[in-house]
Amino acid sequence: MTEDVYVRLREFMDTLPGGYPTTPTGVEIRILKKLFSPEQAELTMKLRNEAEEVPVIAARVGLGEVELAPRLEEMAQKGLIFRVWKGNKAFYQAFQFVVGVYEFQLKNLDREFCEMIEEYQPYLGKSFLSIKTRQMRVIPVESAVGSTPAVETYNRVRELVKAQKVFSLAQCICRKKQGLLGNECTRPKETCLQFGDFAQFYIDNKWARAISRTDALEILDLAEKSALVLCPSNSQELASICCCCPCCCPILRRAKLMPRPAEAVISYYQAKIDPELCSACGLCIERCQMAAIKEGQDSYEIAEEKCIGCGLCVSVCPTEALSMVAKPKVQAPPNDFFHDTLQRIQVERHAIQAKGKGIGQGA
Repeated sequence: MTEDVYVRLREFMDTLPGGYPTTPTGVEIRILKKLFSPEQAELTMKLRNEAEEVPVIAARVGLGEVELAPRLEEMAQKGLIFRVWKGNKAFYQAFQFVVGVYEFQLKNLDREFCEMIEEYQPYLGKSFLSIKTRQMRVIPVESAVGSTPAVETYNRVRELVKAQKVFSLAQCICRKKQGLLGNECTRPKETCLQFGDFAQFYIDNKWARAISRTDALEILDLAEKSALVLCPSNSQELASICCCCPCCCPILRRAKLMPRPAEAVISYYQAKIDPELCSACGLCIERCQMAAIKEGQDSYEIAEEKCIGCGLCVSVCPTEALSMVAKPKVQAPPNDFFHDTLQRIQVERHAIQAKGKGIGQGA
């Protein structure tokens, strides 16, 4: 019966926006066993994919509020579920594994858990690529689009950050994981930004420290200096910004191995080289994280199928031969990550699952 609760929890987690696919090795079940007790697994499956206050949950699950409230709070502090405050009232909900429960384990990482996540990530990656809407996108560094005309607000990273009110800064879980696996990264470690309810959740649980707006903008400067790719939540209202490197970030690492990385991520710009201005100094090649710049006959050239529009090359070009050009016909990101992006992903995932089962096709 203990094994059954984790199989059911796996099925429940797979109904959430990010999904939770099965594997031939069963590593997904081992991960759940490491994180959840059987009692926590049962309670998680009674929660909904929307925030509810304790009295509402208690009435539905048949438990007293006095008993239920501390259990929910303990699970939230362990990063097994999500909590948001509305005034002085706590609201709880079930939350997806990635981006979510996994990232909430920042302070609990050990080598065993990291090894299991490494084993599981290819299956998660395949699941993510089957969905049109992505949880994250790539946004150009500010210096790459500063003088570019008609750049939408949602593609001006500093403007997005300035509009926020609550800020937190956490260690990059990807670089921490690779360090525990013996693959130490030389890039800065404390670079993950959260905003709004996400930031407050991290601050309350002591996974991140509260910072100011000025501090957050300085992290963007550090990321650009360190050649880190800016990957915000795929929404116009920011939930987070990851500052990523292809040696540690599983999304960029997987994309770099693909023949057409540009199709693996959502981005709104691509780099362009003016051959008349290019001095072939090589600085852009050193900065490019996708190996998207190559030597041409008279100047360097952009391999458009590999360029993910991060703008890191533009910011170091001494002759201003590089610029960012907007991709045609790219749909604007959803407005809010929690209510729009994740909902859209869930609808797309359920449509794929229904098609696979033959629902609506006479099967």
